Amino acid sequence: MLTVQLHTYAGESCALPTLLGWELEYTGGVPCDGMSVTCPYDGGMAAVLPKATRFTALWDDEVVLRGVVDAYEVSMSQGGLLVTVEGRGMAALLLDNESEALAYGRATLPEILKNHVSPYGLAYEIRQWPVGDGYTVASGSSQWKALQGFTRRYGGFDPYFTKEGKLVVGPLWGTGKLLQIDDSTPLLSLTKREDRYGVISEVLIQDKSQGVSQSVVNRAFAAAGGQRRHVLYMPKSTPDSRRYTGEYQIAESALEQLEIQAELPWAFAAVPGDRVSLQLSRLGLSAVYEVVEARSCMDSGGERTELTLSVR
Repeated sequence: MLTVQLHTYAGESCALPTLLGWELEYTGGVPCDGMSVTCPYDGGMAAVLPKATRFTALWDDEVVLRGVVDAYEVSMSQGGLLVTVEGRGMAALLLDNESEALAYGRATLPEILKNHVSPYGLAYEIRQWPVGDGYTVASGSSQWKALQGFTRRYGGFDPYFTKEGKLVVGPLWGTGKLLQIDDSTPLLSLTKREDRYGVISEVLIQDKSQGVSQSVVNRAFAAAGGQRRHVLYMPKSTPDSRRYTGEYQIAESALEQLEIQAELPWAFAAVPGDRVSLQLSRLGLSAVYEVVEARSCMDSGGERTELTLSVR
């Protein structure tokens, strides 16, 4: 059973009554994880709800999401008095705060964490130590973008937050689970979609200040007959920055090329970073995919998990 505790800025804690409905969504990145829960309302909550700033969601005493309270809503209808509380994972603190414009001559991870993470009191774990030269944070960038841009540029990965609210500086890793789904699994639904639209076959980088250009090709997509060229203009660049920019644009365009939606009749079947082995002869599916998003919920239809699978 899912239970939720609210924590106030004054250091108080309050456990919500038995939940009538709930939804937890894990994204593994941006937009960040989210929560929405509904329960009966009583007058005693009036003193707690306006002060609630954090929440902890537990599934049989195991933390399944810790984060920031965004909103609450009290409603009165034929169904009685109800309160709905909404929140996001701890990544919200980095997404909601902007960075100053900064230019690093030689950026190190401790320096990036000191400027963009530590001010928000977040716990973190370092699994990789990227180091880079010439890193710039543009004005208006969120603290998350400042960190993510650095780790992606010099480490080739996006950082992520665990369910417990800890920032992990390293590639996304789930629970290590390999979920088996075959013809005997009680699937509620499954949809497979392949979408070539938007996938880039070539990025042509133009540097007018130096009068040079560089082409980066998505060889696999081009070999399959794909034709979609983008032209980008960079005011000043190096061969390395042009290559990185082109590869980044191609990789981003291909993220949604293949997407599988699977719905299972139990909660918390998997989380982003886990893998799912699909062996479904009726659909001709026999491969292993990665969980990109996972949404667990409980409503009038019971408990279930909706998984978004893809190739990463």
